[in-house]
Amino acid sequence: MKSITVQQLRERQGVPLIDVREPDEFAAGHVPGAVNLPMSTLGERLHELPDAAFDVICQVGGRSARVVQALEARGYDATNVEGGTGEWIAQGYPIER
Repeated sequence: MKSITVQQLRERQGVPLIDVREPDEFAAGHVPGAVNLPMSTLGERLHELPDAAFDVICQVGGRSARVVQALEARGYDATNVEGGTGEWIAQGYPIER
């Protein structure tokens, strides 16, 4: 499974970011530009995923890692963000609400 740090995520450009947290978690604060596709509904929303490579984030990295493993098995080019939104915030990076 491919992974990146939040520092690497901050430097990336042009790679979509999928946030798999629940809507209330997402609304409380997320990485700017992230799209919310909750893990709980992802199975029925696969058609909404990008066709090209994309990154996946959650709160600490556990849910996103499970999602990336499942998506890789289906042929998607997905990368897990280690530390998740919690680490993004801990590093002092901006969030959207």
